[in-house]
Amino acid sequence: MIGIDVEEIARLDLGELEGNGQITGVRADSRVVGPGDLFVALNTGTRFVEDAQARGSATLVPRDQEDALAQIARLVRLRSDAKVVAVVGSAGKTTTKDILGALCAPHVPTIWAEKSLNNEIGLPLTVCRLEPETRVLVTEMGMRGLGQVAALCDIARPDVVVIPHIGPEHLELLGTVERVAEANAEAVAALPPGGTAVVPARAEPLEPFLTRTDVEYRRFGPNEIVRENGATRFTLDGTTVVLELPFTQRHLALNTLAALRAYAALGLPLDRAHEGVAGIRLSPWRGEELGLPGDGFVVNDAYNANPDSMRAALEHLAERAGERRKIAILGEMAELGATSDGYHRAVGELAKDLGIQVVGVGEAARAYEPASWARTSDEALVLVRALVEPGDAVLVKASRSVGLEGFADEITKVARA
Repeated sequence: MIGIDVEEIARLDLGELEGNGQITGVRADSRVVGPGDLFVALNTGTRFVEDAQARGSATLVPRDQEDALAQIARLVRLRSDAKVVAVVGSAGKTTTKDILGALCAPHVPTIWAEKSLNNEIGLPLTVCRLEPETRVLVTEMGMRGLGQVAALCDIARPDVVVIPHIGPEHLELLGTVERVAEANAEAVAALPPGGTAVVPARAEPLEPFLTRTDVEYRRFGPNEIVRENGATRFTLDGTTVVLELPFTQRHLALNTLAALRAYAALGLPLDRAHEGVAGIRLSPWRGEELGLPGDGFVVNDAYNANPDSMRAALEHLAERAGERRKIAILGEMAELGATSDGYHRAVGELAKDLGIQVVGVGEAARAYEPASWARTSDEALVLVRALVEPGDAVLVKASRSVGLEGFADEITKVARA
């Protein structure tokens, strides 16, 4: 981290601060701190202040933890001339962030957010990882309402914004897809003059918010992607980029295209983009494929779900499965409000059209009209143990609240028994 004197932090009057000297790391886990670190005690972390001090760390017990992290992160950001990318949107944020970070890393010192650290806690902690030599910082920004993306942009001050997808999410709180677009478009509004917004070629709800004339819009769409002979060919403004990606999902290829658009906007060489492919490591539970006996497989895509990501995952399962029996363990999609039943029914109808047998998990999942249904994940596991066989093609997907992340591992155990 770019160094900050404890005295500078003290002048912010953020809470109970102990320590001296220069801070070169901000952490929220007392187990990994040492000399030069500032341990910010979040929530129950106040119990570990003395442990952190014993490890040589400065400590802060903040009065307002989100405000404290934001103010410290702003200090760090003001000392950096790195280009900052903000990845926002309804789906594909984390995978796009992971891909972009890996593509940039061979060419310039790059930092990107870990896992899904994208909220009022995770975003400042990511910004506080900036080093003096960092040239690119790739952040991820989530939201559950209006004003939240704007607040995160006030901390990170992005130069490039990437919106992989806009669709139905958090409708229980926002009401309409148009308001979802408005909330995510706050990132575009936060760009400096001359900044770049990477946006879908077709995203009707987003268009009313793309009115700035002092920023550049770089569009991307599926017609710029061709997959052949195990490689994926992308066409960007007349330039062809061929990458051998570690995944086969069409929607992940589209996220890769969005990442390539941002990569080019950062001034990095498209003819050398392939050098970063080996470093692509998608965050856990996002399209991870595990093998089953009999040439079967299970796709663990259980980190989260909304109607559009469900459609993409089911279509990939059907395409990837070939002649294998197709099974989808689908938990409910959360926070869809009054539209929930309709969206769940549409997903269930798609699964039937694709010849996929559905195991529904959770009350709202009844609307899938599944072949079998379980109230809880524990009940569903009993059903799945009796159902899945070697050679099957299986998808596991749900909103995070359903708790299906460990299902894929359990399925591999059952199929090998």
